[in-house]
Amino acid sequence: MQVDFYHLTTSPVGAVLPRIAERVLGEGGRLLVVSADPAQRDALDRDLWAYRADAFLPHATAGDGGEPDQPVLIAEAPVPLNAARNIALVDGRWRDEATTFDRAFHFFDEDGIEAARAAWRALAEREGVERRYWKQDSAGRWAQVA
Repeated sequence: MQVDFYHLTTSPVGAVLPRIAERVLGEGGRLLVVSADPAQRDALDRDLWAYRADAFLPHATAGDGGEPDQPVLIAEAPVPLNAARNIALVDGRWRDEATTFDRAFHFFDEDGIEAARAAWRALAEREGVERRYWKQDSAGRWAQVA
């Protein structure tokens, strides 16, 4: 399984997540988006609707019904009610359940860097886990730094 750590330095997760979702859907996958924060889940729902005028990212929030049919599902817990094999942890908190997916995207900002480092170290000891670390430069471009 692959874990991509995304260190947000210039863009909020709401600006980055839609691109990841678009890429996952373009590859025929499904995505589970996890946040413990209800306000963040609501904001991400709006961000996915407003991503681009010429694009549509089909999605819903867990608890609204129809979860199995949703290509992108926003949820409080890492339970793939939509049969997703990709998970995005968007509230800065690592969850070990993410290793049961094929690919995990772990987003964090400066406030979450110590916890992300701890997760990075812990995952180094796990067999079958490939880690990648991405960081934004001052212009907002992503570079793989590990």
